[in-house]
Amino acid sequence: MGRDASLQTDGQPISMTVDQVRHDVKVAPRTLLVSALREQMNVTAPHIGCESGRCGACSVVLDGETVKACMVLAVQADGSEVLTAQGMADDDLGARLQQAFKRRHGLQCGFCTPGMLAAARALLLTNPRPTELEIRAGLRGNLCRCTGYQHIIEAILDASGQIAEDGA
Repeated sequence: MGRDASLQTDGQPISMTVDQVRHDVKVAPRTLLVSALREQMNVTAPHIGCESGRCGACSVVLDGETVKACMVLAVQADGSEVLTAQGMADDDLGARLQQAFKRRHGLQCGFCTPGMLAAARALLLTNPRPTELEIRAGLRGNLCRCTGYQHIIEAILDASGQIAEDGA
């Protein structure tokens, strides 16, 4: 069947709320959540990277928990709420993070950014004032090949209020 199996019209019906919008789709049993989001729901914030759970580019918040969407079957998310980097603009903490990433140059190519934002949001929800070491631990499993991480760490410190906004 190949990669387009998740686009078929016959399959298991599932329903989920993604970024506050309800989606009802039919998926093949082996369709990954990231594929269903991108190909059937037109939610493109989660990126398909390694497809093995190592890079974190596909990270989303599923029912309050950060998950790698390439490691979750779409049928497992049936009835769930999903928050992606796209939907974070409507969330106070997510919006603060997005602005801090922009202000602190926490992104370059942008490929890892949606996953980094999901991981950072989860971290700040549980630890609103993390240390640099705690941020590094919170980002474990999210890879970036461009920034060297320091700007990402500074962006998270900024969003947590630990670095003054200086317009840098």
